[in-house]
Amino acid sequence: MDTQTKIALVTGGSRGLGKNSALKIAQKGLDVIITYRSNKEEADKVVEEIQALGRKAVAYQLDTKDVKSFDAFVKTVGDHLEENTGSRNIDFLVNNAGTALYAPISDVTEEQLDDVIDIHFKGVFFLTQKFLPFVNDGGGIVNVSSGLARFALPGSSVYGSIKAGVEMLTKYMAKELGSRKIKANVVAPGAIETDFGGGRTRDDKQMNDIISSVTALGRAGLPDDIGGVVAFLCTEDARWINGQRIEASGGMFL
Repeated sequence: MDTQTKIALVTGGSRGLGKNSALKIAQKGLDVIITYRSNKEEADKVVEEIQALGRKAVAYQLDTKDVKSFDAFVKTVGDHLEENTGSRNIDFLVNNAGTALYAPISDVTEEQLDDVIDIHFKGVFFLTQKFLPFVNDGGGIVNVSSGLARFALPGSSVYGSIKAGVEMLTKYMAKELGSRKIKANVVAPGAIETDFGGGRTRDDKQMNDIISSVTALGRAGLPDDIGGVVAFLCTEDARWINGQRIEASGGMFL
């Protein structure tokens, strides 16, 4: 990774939207660091795909629920970067890692709610906080939210509410980091055909048909519909976009 090349860190970059985002970011000419929670093999394949695009890449294990591991993770990334670029800094942090929770309000357990908060809010908050000293001025933060923060579907009360919290947090990040010319924005995907949530949108034909029927463009989303939007926010073309929520849902529930 040379000093001229910008660097993006994408959490949860071994599969789904994170993988697509990492590849699209590499296509924009950035070097990429990805994290994976458990599937090292998949992460290594993504690293190879990025390297095949002529960019540098590396993958590290990270559980975004485990805030106590963040200091060691930031040090590991920093050591790697210092050795390879002479600087411990990155330019863009993409907070993408996450899991789904489908449960009606009447059934949600405290443990389930805590898990979603830890992964989707607390993890995003503190990973960003830990990396702030190492994000270059003029860089950016991209948080991944969900259409479920705008519209309500039964069973997603916890997930949608926490994502709404992330969207508000992003505005605060944009406000507080503006003095360093660091942008903070949200990409909110609609329903996407990935293995997310057990592959519900992808594999359940009835669910897929329902989504298609309420989407102006007439189909469920694909990872390819999202990664380029995330990548765009990591380019100079997006330099004046700040504190914004960009929904990429094909026009769900308009």
